[in-house]
Amino acid sequence: MHSPQPVFQLRDDEVEITAIRAQGAGGQNVNKVSNAVHLRFDIRASSLPEAIKTRLLKFRDQRISADGVVVIKAQQFRSLERNSFAALARLHELIAQAAFVPQLRRATKPTRGSQKRRVDSKVLRGKQKALRGRVGDA
Repeated sequence: MHSPQPVFQLRDDEVEITAIRAQGAGGQNVNKVSNAVHLRFDIRASSLPEAIKTRLLKFRDQRISADGVVVIKAQQFRSLERNSFAALARLHELIAQAAFVPQLRRATKPTRGSQKRRVDSKVLRGKQKALRGRVGDA
């Protein structure tokens, strides 16, 4: 059972989006138009709760630099606007992973009844196997 997604709000001034030229094939247009996006988000300077910041900084993710800045490059689409939305979506997904805390499993002991049933079934199985063997050997 999943707990409801935690609600966190990012302010617009915390996310810095810069238009850059996309890499790869694209013909002559690729050299003229800046459609790719670099998104930068400083974890330490953000308004996120401290617990989420701490978990984000502990992530072993190549998008998070040593000084705690998330850098996401989006160049999947040919539109600057769609690449911006894609980069923001990936940032939200990363923060949501850090915000999710799995419920800890509490160790329990088997009941006395279940232990007795287990031992009884083992004894029964042993008796059944003891009856197997060559006929006439006695």
